[in-house]
Amino acid sequence: MLKTMTFAMLHFGVAFSITYLLTGSLLIGGAVALIEPTINTVVFYFHEKVWKRIESNRAVLKQPG
Repeated sequence: MLKTMTFAMLHFGVAFSITYLLTGSLLIGGAVALIEPTINTVVFYFHEKVWKRIESNRAVLKQPG
């Protein structure tokens, strides 16, 4: 869990820093730092579900039959 939390903090920091450097706005940088990682987390969840299904299907196809 600690690794996940430190990665999340790193992700927020990168999102904020890049957006702030591009826009010069603390408000926009903060908003992007909250929104982008949140959306990425949801997308990652579904990405993992799809990959688990693909791996499961590959395992079934490789079984001798």
